[in-house]
Amino acid sequence: MCAAAADFRADVLAIAAHRDDVEQTCGGTLLRMAARGLCTAILDLTRGESGTRGSAEERSREAEEAAQILGVGWRQALAMPDGAIGNTFENRLEIARVLRWLRPRVVILPYWQARHPDHATVGTLGYDACFLAGLKKIDTGAEPHRPFKIVYASLYADVRPSFVVDITPFIEQRHQALMAYRSQYANQPAGGALFVPEEEIRERTFAEARHYGLLAGVRYGEPFVQKEVGLVDDLTLVPVQSI
Repeated sequence: MCAAAADFRADVLAIAAHRDDVEQTCGGTLLRMAARGLCTAILDLTRGESGTRGSAEERSREAEEAAQILGVGWRQALAMPDGAIGNTFENRLEIARVLRWLRPRVVILPYWQARHPDHATVGTLGYDACFLAGLKKIDTGAEPHRPFKIVYASLYADVRPSFVVDITPFIEQRHQALMAYRSQYANQPAGGALFVPEEEIRERTFAEARHYGLLAGVRYGEPFVQKEVGLVDDLTLVPVQSI
């Protein structure tokens, strides 16, 4: 069981630039982890105030609804400038405070190369904050903590994943969490030339998940990259058939 909100500790923390980024790239994985009894959390770094569609207030309400669908035990947003996140010491320290409070074993970050500058920045900012959070002489009012594992959600990156998480049982809930952001994905005049029509979102997101699922021999999957080499204890238990 996860701890009460006052002393919540996360097994898995997903850090993203904007509300709805997590739902797009690793929402199914958070659902799978929660189903295994792990405590999951989301830290959004901005409030989405610069988005073409919707307001920060709308996206806050939608993020709460999506969090309930994803089964996460904790979600908050910082107030870094939407569209202008910087990898500064102040921003690293702000994230480090959250890391020391939640004390996650695993942190999920966006892949460090992306079309949106905020996404790319958060990939490196988040890593640097994880390092900073473990330094004993950095005072944040909480004990140092460094996550054991950092992985990168690589759904939109043109890169071969290190591994894929099977999200087949959770694909519908994942889609529901994304569509909770009605201010972003419902058909409307604002941003009509930039956003995918609402009736195509399901087809596209399911096709992407199907692609990565096929790579791993399952129906639907979410891809991730890890920088370090993997370790295998028993060759007979390595998943995914070769031929």
